[in-house]
Amino acid sequence: MRGVEPRLLSWPTTPAGLDAPARLRHLAAGALRTGRPLAIWREPGAGAPRLLAARSLEATYTGLPPALDERAPAGFAFFPFRDSDHNPALFLPADVQFDEAQPEAVRLSPAARDMAPNIAAWLALPTPPELAWHASPQPAPHVATEAEYMALVQRGVAAIEARTVGKVVSSRAARRPLPPGFDPLAAFRELCRQYERAFVSLVSVPGVGTWLGATPEVLAEVTADGTFCTMALAGTQPLLPGLRPQDAIWRQKEIEEQALVSRYIVNCFKQLRLREYQETGPRTTVAGELLHLRTDFEVDLKNVPAASSLGTDMLRLLHPTSAVGGMPRTAALEFLARHEGYDRAYYSGFLGPVNVAAPGVSRLFVNLRCLQLRADEAILYAGTGLTVDSDPQREWEETEYKMRTVAAVLT
Repeated sequence: MRGVEPRLLSWPTTPAGLDAPARLRHLAAGALRTGRPLAIWREPGAGAPRLLAARSLEATYTGLPPALDERAPAGFAFFPFRDSDHNPALFLPADVQFDEAQPEAVRLSPAARDMAPNIAAWLALPTPPELAWHASPQPAPHVATEAEYMALVQRGVAAIEARTVGKVVSSRAARRPLPPGFDPLAAFRELCRQYERAFVSLVSVPGVGTWLGATPEVLAEVTADGTFCTMALAGTQPLLPGLRPQDAIWRQKEIEEQALVSRYIVNCFKQLRLREYQETGPRTTVAGELLHLRTDFEVDLKNVPAASSLGTDMLRLLHPTSAVGGMPRTAALEFLARHEGYDRAYYSGFLGPVNVAAPGVSRLFVNLRCLQLRADEAILYAGTGLTVDSDPQREWEETEYKMRTVAAVLT
């Protein structure tokens, strides 16, 4: 891991006639056209998106900083469900930054100072450019039929009954054609409009591919006031018309599923000998057209010995969380590798900015409710947490309405 980057330099954007959204589009198109890794995101509740681009593919590196604090380099993490040669764990350095809320400047890292002429040329284009996203070179994943997925659920329930695993999270992929003239940035903005409380992202990396998503789940956050946050999010039901979240009724299956995730997080704290934490919940929360059960956990880092490494240490223990894999983790991941039948790639991995908004501030989210863009189609992903009470038909239906979150931008 390289050392701390010096302060970013402000470089003014001067072309007349470009509003903030147009500037973001020109910068995104320029980065994509020249083969540079790119991330665009909008944090929950924020009014404007941010853009980050690495100066080159070679400038990206793998893994996270040893400590998620103000000493870490600024960048964007994009991690797969399971690291592999095909799906590497990436950290995109913040060589080029643009905040649509502060459109008067593009910020360049010292290492990217020579990109100023490129950026001037990107912004000088007379018409809004198209976005030529990076397509994955890997074959499209296997798409399970309804019968295949129900059989997977049955195998999962049988493994739980046999006590091979305590919980397992099965998932599947689906393929949808892209509509004519599909614009990924317009789809990103539509997700921002529909899901104000989600982390909305568009990530495109040469040789890796392009992913678009809107996720409700925080994996790990380190705030400006020195608080570490994570959450247990599990249990799903549709948000029916007229139903208030506080009036939702949960089955024993969802309550137990959420409790297992909460206990897993507490066990991670115990492994780090961390006893001082605040637990709030479970409560019903809204994520788009879905309801989930959520429990929040907070740790005051000022009261924790060796606090600088807590964020990274917790990430190593949490990912993949029991909410996306199962538990015990090793047994659940072995079950999925043997029976799930496809490569999840970056679905149910995690992503988010590190030291971009401010020194020492990181926000990493589980990559749920996402799709992968290919040349002429999108690959959608969804999963369900299985317990001994799981019904195969209901689990299939749950994946169907989970996929609708991002599939709506394909119509």
